[in-house]
Amino acid sequence: MPVSSTESPGSAAAPPFTELAVVGAGPAGLAAAVTAADGGLQVVLLDAADAPGGQYYRAPAPGLGATRPEALHHGWARFAALRDRLDRHRGAGRIRHLAGHQVWAVERTGADWTLHAVTGPDGGGSAALRARRLLIATGSHERQLPFPGWTLPGVVGAAGAQAMLKSGLVLPGRRIVVAGSGPLLQAVAVSLARAGARVPALVEAGGYGAYGRAPLVLAADPGRLREAARHGASLVRNRVRVLTHRAVTAVHGTDRVEGVTVSRLDREWRPLPGTGRRIDCDTLAVGHGLVPQLDLAVGLGCATRCGADGVAALVLDEDLRTTVPRVWAAGETGGIGGVQLALTEGELAALAVIGDARGGARGRGARRVAALRRARRRMRAFAELMGAAHRPGPGWIEWAAEDTEVCRCEEVTAGAIRTAIDELGAGDSRTVKLLTRAGMGWCQGRVCGFAVRELAGCAAEAGAPDRRPLACPVPLSTLARAVRHEDG
Repeated sequence: MPVSSTESPGSAAAPPFTELAVVGAGPAGLAAAVTAADGGLQVVLLDAADAPGGQYYRAPAPGLGATRPEALHHGWARFAALRDRLDRHRGAGRIRHLAGHQVWAVERTGADWTLHAVTGPDGGGSAALRARRLLIATGSHERQLPFPGWTLPGVVGAAGAQAMLKSGLVLPGRRIVVAGSGPLLQAVAVSLARAGARVPALVEAGGYGAYGRAPLVLAADPGRLREAARHGASLVRNRVRVLTHRAVTAVHGTDRVEGVTVSRLDREWRPLPGTGRRIDCDTLAVGHGLVPQLDLAVGLGCATRCGADGVAALVLDEDLRTTVPRVWAAGETGGIGGVQLALTEGELAALAVIGDARGGARGRGARRVAALRRARRRMRAFAELMGAAHRPGPGWIEWAAEDTEVCRCEEVTAGAIRTAIDELGAGDSRTVKLLTRAGMGWCQGRVCGFAVRELAGCAAEAGAPDRRPLACPVPLSTLARAVRHEDG
């Protein structure tokens, strides 16, 4: 049964019902959906993209004629197996995969949940769905720290550069400096170099010494060590120089990037005077880790915690239940941890949902749940270590000059934010927002929110989740139709 569309203003048909709605078709959501369907549940899988896989398993557009998309990915075989299971369940009517459906709100409807989504290339269409249980696997977005020149054409997100390569088969430039913090940078640098770009440097603001101070965590997850060794060997083969405890503190160029200044940092991430060195390049791919996408979960009242990386993540029990009944979450929503953890959590969450719907797991199912719990605990321990190792130090705010734009949407500078604090009496990020409009643009603070809080010195808000009534931009006509539907 198709999900009801509310494109007709006069429509008042009740939304269709399903046992489980999974929001997000990335690794965690895809694993959850097919596992739940294996267990006999009726599942609806909603995702904003046109194809499953999420950001990690982005595939080239069909019109590009790519013959070997797996060459751009690690672990493609596992994704292909999940995709095949999805296709079989769709054919059997156990899963409805609603591509191009971006969920903007979830509300309680009696004992169930009603999901509202926008559809179509311009978001002009709308749809609604009612589900007994909800599993949130909405992934994450990239964290950026502003510095002089970061808005110049030729500066792209590190994850964005990889997405361009995976989905568009294009390089953002020919000579690319990769910078920021976190293990994602290594994967990005290797991918760009293999695709033909010259990567003169990988600039890591943190370092890798913190990993060595937790040998038991490393020993418990040998797969991570093998992955690091592979990336290290690839960087050497492609002559990528790794510069640790350094950051790009300025970008040079007029119409686009012509070079960057790389400065050595102290332990607090403050640039050391006199250490700046220029590296010529035509592109900078920069990112400082990822931030869980929590809009839907926070809107439902799910509790959060501050992760070791300094950002909010959902509070989850060992079966991936949130603090709200009949709501589960998997993958990056519970803290940034990588694709293997996301796949593990997706399967574990789905088994928990099956147990809730069918009265508990027994036999092989119980043994599988126990094994997944052990694997999750091991990988979560590594994720916390990783987050602490690459968490931005407080001294990074010295990278931003007075005229450095922090909020690109509203063109709010670091100087304006500091004035709001020092001269206008703002004591929290909300007041800064009201006084400067920082975070009021199209992205609603997803790009600048962390930086605004840090620049404003709002220590009490560290790790607090952003709260937005809508999880994505929604046309007023769609909101009006939703209201009329409820009134009808």
